[in-house]
Amino acid sequence: MAKRDYYEVLGVNKNATDEELKKAYRRLAKQYHPDANPNNKAEAEAKFKEVNEAYETLSNPQKRQMYDQFGPDGPQASGFGTAGGPFGNGTYTYSTGFDGFGDFSDLGDIFSSFFGGGFGSSRGANRQNGPRKGADLQYDLEISFEESFLGTERYVTINRKETCPTCHGNGAKPGTKPETCTVCHGTGQIKQVQTTILGQMQTMRTCSNCHGTGKVIKEPCETCKGRGTVKNGVRLSVKIPAGVADNQTIVLRGEGEPGENGGPKGDLYIAVHVKTHRLYSRKGNNVFCEIPITFTQATLGAQIRVPMVDGTDEIYTIPDGTRNRNKICY
Repeated sequence: MAKRDYYEVLGVNKNATDEELKKAYRRLAKQYHPDANPNNKAEAEAKFKEVNEAYETLSNPQKRQMYDQFGPDGPQASGFGTAGGPFGNGTYTYSTGFDGFGDFSDLGDIFSSFFGGGFGSSRGANRQNGPRKGADLQYDLEISFEESFLGTERYVTINRKETCPTCHGNGAKPGTKPETCTVCHGTGQIKQVQTTILGQMQTMRTCSNCHGTGKVIKEPCETCKGRGTVKNGVRLSVKIPAGVADNQTIVLRGEGEPGENGGPKGDLYIAVHVKTHRLYSRKGNNVFCEIPITFTQATLGAQIRVPMVDGTDEIYTIPDGTRNRNKICY
């Protein structure tokens, strides 16, 4: 059987924008979702599949261009599907079948707005209780102009959360351990089924017993009060590379706050601020130093001592007749 025109399936014209495609898709996906058609699931699923196949093709710019040129059967139907052609291996498909709802990774987000998180909620619960990276931290560090030019090593003290040394981060009193929540069975969410004009709708809410963690601590650690972390001041070494610019950021990986559920630590971002200098200024990779001289020195010439950023001096001979704001390079 020949496939219906994808634009006809979504009820849009061939000049439809991405936003118009998405709006039509959301409306039809909600209309034909099997959960919204409990008395006619087979037909609803077939139309739901058709809507998804059409949107999956037209929402992809490359696939849409090919579809507009060759139609729903692809270039093979027009004799352009030969091996070694521009599409590779002699085949081209827009969508290869429909296996449940697993081929469309964004459906969970779409139907969470329609049905309160009932569609794909298992994945969402797993993400909520899965490993999460710790929070990133930021520190403002002020250095001198000389330090920015030559590079240096500085020590900074930051206040951050650290894994509790008593319970090692699980929040439970030594000798005990967190238990799986008996209300949500470790998912962190409670499923509710409601009857609406569209049929039975499934919604999810955060478990009030474990507050979404999936675990219950009956005997909290006395050191961290069950939080798994404690606040500490930590002294860290920061290596400032030579030539660092004002407002440049240095990243210390893994020096942020600890992760959750086995997740990695966050990072520490050091924002470097260079103090202004009475003699030196910087433009790009060049350093400028203004040296005042007398009218006599400029007219007759002289030798002057030029201070370098590294603390040394250089002797420079001013030629006679030197003009104001003349530049010399080292």
